[in-house]
Amino acid sequence: MSTLAILKQLLAQRILIIDGAMGTMIQRHQFEEADYRGERFEDWAHDLKGNNDLLVLTQPKVIQDIHEAYLAAGADIIETNSFNGTRVSMSDYHMEDLVPEINREAARLAKAACEKYSTPDKPRFVAGVLGPTSRTCSISPNVNDPAFRNITFDALKENYIEAAHALIEGGVDILLIETVFDTLNCKAAIFAVKEVFKQLGRELPLMISGTITDASGRTLTGQTAEAFWNSVRHGDLLSVGFNCALGADAMRPHVKTIADVAEVFVSAHPNAGLPNAFGGYDETPAETAAFIKEFAESGLINITGGCCGTTPDHIRAIYEAVKDIKPRQIPEIKPACRLSGLEAFNIYDDSLFVNVGERTNVTGSKKFLRLIREENFAEALDVARQQVESGAQVIDINMDEGMLDSQGAMVHFLNLIASEPDISRVPIMIDSSKWEIIEAGLKCVQGKAIVNSISLKEGYDEFVHKARLCRQYGAAIIVMAFDEDGQADTAARKREICKRSYDVLVNDVGFPSEDIIFDPNVFAVATGIEEHNNYAVDFIEATGWIKQNLPNAMISGGVSNVSFSFRGNEPVREAIHAVFLYYAIQQGMTMGIVNAGQLALYDDIPKELKAAVEDVIRNQNQGASGQDATEKLLEVAEQYRGQSGAQKAVENLEWRDEPVEKRLEYALVKGITTYIDVDTEEARLKAVRPLDVIEGPLMDGMNVVGDLFGAGKMFLPQVVKSARVMKQAVAWLNPYIEAEKTGSQSKGKILMATVKGDVHDIGKNIVGVVLGCNGYDIVDLGVMVSAEKILQTAIDEKVDIIGLSGLITPSLDEMVFVAKEMQRKGFHIPLLIGGATTSKAHTAVKIDPQYSNDAVIYVADASRAVGVATTLLSDTMKPKFVEEHRAEYVKIRERIANKQPKAAKLSYAQAIENGFNIDWNSYVPPLPNMQGIQVLSNYPLESLVAYFDWTPFFISWSLAGKFPKILTDAVVGEAATDLYEQAQAMLKDIIENKRFDARAVFGIYPASRTAADTVAVYRDESRTEVTHTFEHIRQQSDKVTGKPNFSLADFISPQASTAQDYLGGFTVSIFGAEELAHEYKAKGDDYSAILAQSLGDRFAEAFAEHLHERIRKEFWGYQVDEQLSNEDLIKEKYVGIRPAPGYPACPEHSEKAVLFDWLGSTDKIGTQLTSSFAMWPPSSVSGFYYSLPQSEYFNVGKIAQDQLDDYAARKNWSLDEAKRWLAPNLDDSIS
Repeated sequence: MSTLAILKQLLAQRILIIDGAMGTMIQRHQFEEADYRGERFEDWAHDLKGNNDLLVLTQPKVIQDIHEAYLAAGADIIETNSFNGTRVSMSDYHMEDLVPEINREAARLAKAACEKYSTPDKPRFVAGVLGPTSRTCSISPNVNDPAFRNITFDALKENYIEAAHALIEGGVDILLIETVFDTLNCKAAIFAVKEVFKQLGRELPLMISGTITDASGRTLTGQTAEAFWNSVRHGDLLSVGFNCALGADAMRPHVKTIADVAEVFVSAHPNAGLPNAFGGYDETPAETAAFIKEFAESGLINITGGCCGTTPDHIRAIYEAVKDIKPRQIPEIKPACRLSGLEAFNIYDDSLFVNVGERTNVTGSKKFLRLIREENFAEALDVARQQVESGAQVIDINMDEGMLDSQGAMVHFLNLIASEPDISRVPIMIDSSKWEIIEAGLKCVQGKAIVNSISLKEGYDEFVHKARLCRQYGAAIIVMAFDEDGQADTAARKREICKRSYDVLVNDVGFPSEDIIFDPNVFAVATGIEEHNNYAVDFIEATGWIKQNLPNAMISGGVSNVSFSFRGNEPVREAIHAVFLYYAIQQGMTMGIVNAGQLALYDDIPKELKAAVEDVIRNQNQGASGQDATEKLLEVAEQYRGQSGAQKAVENLEWRDEPVEKRLEYALVKGITTYIDVDTEEARLKAVRPLDVIEGPLMDGMNVVGDLFGAGKMFLPQVVKSARVMKQAVAWLNPYIEAEKTGSQSKGKILMATVKGDVHDIGKNIVGVVLGCNGYDIVDLGVMVSAEKILQTAIDEKVDIIGLSGLITPSLDEMVFVAKEMQRKGFHIPLLIGGATTSKAHTAVKIDPQYSNDAVIYVADASRAVGVATTLLSDTMKPKFVEEHRAEYVKIRERIANKQPKAAKLSYAQAIENGFNIDWNSYVPPLPNMQGIQVLSNYPLESLVAYFDWTPFFISWSLAGKFPKILTDAVVGEAATDLYEQAQAMLKDIIENKRFDARAVFGIYPASRTAADTVAVYRDESRTEVTHTFEHIRQQSDKVTGKPNFSLADFISPQASTAQDYLGGFTVSIFGAEELAHEYKAKGDDYSAILAQSLGDRFAEAFAEHLHERIRKEFWGYQVDEQLSNEDLIKEKYVGIRPAPGYPACPEHSEKAVLFDWLGSTDKIGTQLTSSFAMWPPSSVSGFYYSLPQSEYFNVGKIAQDQLDDYAARKNWSLDEAKRWLAPNLDDSIS
């Protein structure tokens, strides 16, 4: 068997151990200059102390003894003592010419040690180390010249080729590129190793180990862990992982990231903790081994060992800790084009359209060309930055211009971009018609780039040569539809060339199909030449064919080419781009080179212009002349040339005559900010210190607020207004307090965060304000916060309590994960759980058992937060409070474990049998008045107010009662009325000043039920091509009432019936609410910020209601004469339903991704989905439209194992993945 086969066999059976720190062991010998020199280098003209690699020549026995000590401790893999064995590193000692000998001898010593210990049951292996060198390809050592580099890719490549040859000659079994702090250095090493393998005609297993330098979670040159993996995965690796810089505890999140995404083995050899003040390491073998054991038990690693500070004792302890634990199983990874800048960017088969920014192209932007010519690189970088800020997910850089040093300009600009993290976070597309410029660019980019482009133009041999080099550099490629006979200008030629190119790349080169991007050539239409009329149609047809016939391949194109005939007329060009993309994306176009800041919305194009453009793009209505559509567009295009309150009541000011302390109290209780600066300044002048104003009258006033709130005499909206007054007063005093260098007394510090994947934070913000009003310091991390950031911030800020919030069901899993991490990391502070999706039962059953170091408390609403926090931070009250909660949680767990199902479960087959049904052959579904997609933007806000359901608005402010009765309620009426009046005033401002942009995208398409719980939608009325399928869940409880077991699929006619049915879908979003809230927050006005968010939510729900009404009466038109009041709409008295993913009838959130792809929600209106399928902006609603009169809303409830298995199969998920997304709906019998 080959070494690679043996290693793979061993790694499938057990975790392999790599050795510990060579440097640490050498230091124990306390060698002096003479020891380093030995006899051979006694007269060397330069100091040699510190040249550890030289010891393989001058102290070989010491080095071999260290190897043997690690082997005796249980190491399977020994690293050669060649960390600095390159010319660039040895130049520090003027020993460049000794590099081959040092590497050979390092390999020979390690090999001799391994042969001494190797047995058939435990073979030992030598890993030849290629270190990072002391130079970096991605960072300038000169802060005044960010484009400067003190080493080139080619120089590094030659260094690594020499070292790798010598290591292999010395007998190494593996090559290990380790301690990678600059991924570009690593890519040079990969390139070099591949060259050596070609020269030798054989390959060795290759390991790569990167270095995350600090708590930022990035390499020294700024890459995240996943971006690093994307950049190096082309190396055909045995393993990938991390070593050095961090101890095991800090390294864990990054190892987990890699373990989740890498389809190779994973290694981790951390330091023995962090160095102490003297540069030593204090972490004991037992401590390090405990961390590593947890890695193994969590299924994160295949290879482990130690780096700085670890010794044979550490390795022995690690070996003993993991020897009986199963190794990580390599996951099945979905094919994707995995690109990277500083951050990972993955393009899956079902990803939304990718915008490639085009303005950093000298051939397409006169401005950019001028800036490059003038060497005004600062402004040129601003062009790139603007593209990224405007939504470009990749930026295309082209320097092809006759009067430029194009290669020099490409290298200089890419080097500058590397020092601009807000630009270099996205992948780079290196664009040139000259191969030498592309290759020069590839040597400057540490991430995984896209090459634009290669083709068969110069024949098979040249194409294969360039493709292999692109693979060796680690780039994806754009392949032009161009061969020896020229560019493809018909659909047939495009298909022919793309198919031939694909077969050559996949079969002859071994190029990953997911890294192939075809450009079937976008040519200008409406040129007046009849042969050009079908160019857009040909591209679109070829796109559809590639998507269907060339697996995993993607499609791109230079979108601006299609409108070249209209250069100078930007509105018309943008309209042409929008219409072209509309049809191309439907056919599967993955990405396009566009001006990310200037993309028109398809539905915003004026009607006459759109009709003219449609005819040109689709080559229709050309008339007898063959040019009618072109002539019509030219005619229309000429039109676009050159365009590029209520009177206030008299205010009662008697309170202004009170003493300043009473005025401050009144202002706080009533939430009045008008005079707060004047009164605070007056109080400051009276006080001895400015802090006295906070600790005196202001806190006295807030105590009154707290008392009134606790007694139920003030309500949440009023308390939040009080907080606004308090913040403004404190802001006035802060400069004076800072000047005295004093600090105020806090009751405690509480960290609050909406967990990763969730974007909803109104409730969290309200709780934060209430706690802040009561003297607590609040560290608010906002939304979408990872567990790692929550816990690291908690440590850094020394918080007393952590509070987690979430609205969507996937957030529950994330909360469980945070609790597990708190336990694992040894936290001893309380954890508060809250948010609409949480419950006391879930907290008791799922979260509390994961965190036993301190209390886990479910907080039902904001009004309880102060009492809970006060109790938890009281030494006297906390023990009893926690004991009571734990006892209650035990009872809940017992009750749930012992409870009988509320209703007996039918088998899934029985539930289907008992599903809703009608005589479909005698039912005629209503034919929609429109089919396809429509977009609405800047929808009139005033038309939505009549559809507001105000009751949830008051509930969000913890005011219970139905609107409008709540306004006259004896208890909360005054607070509700005040809140309502404030809302009306803000509504007026929002509408008059167009502060919100209401957008919607909706569609209606032919559909049918293709399986028991599957609905398919078709591209058109031919019903031959399914574009998307929606998977639904069925009620499974035994309906003793005789009612059916509903599924949403029941409400669409079966494929086998004669009924021709339809399905609608929609996404509505309110843009601007979050921005307005941030404006208010920046001014310290939390009350108005929360009010703005609350109104954003009301607008979104109203828009969804209003749009559904228009669907029924107008767009679908099945209830033209409907006359329902808003109260009737709230009570759902309409015909048909609009269920939403994540709600009771379709509770599984991931269906939103299919819905968004179907409608193009992100591309068309900008609404986005998080990793947990929450929508951004948060004021968004999405769902389906069903027209069947008998359709109704229902609650799926709990499902059993058989339906879970079926759903997992339908979604192509593992069972664990299905359990995670369906957790709230799983029957108690499912473990």
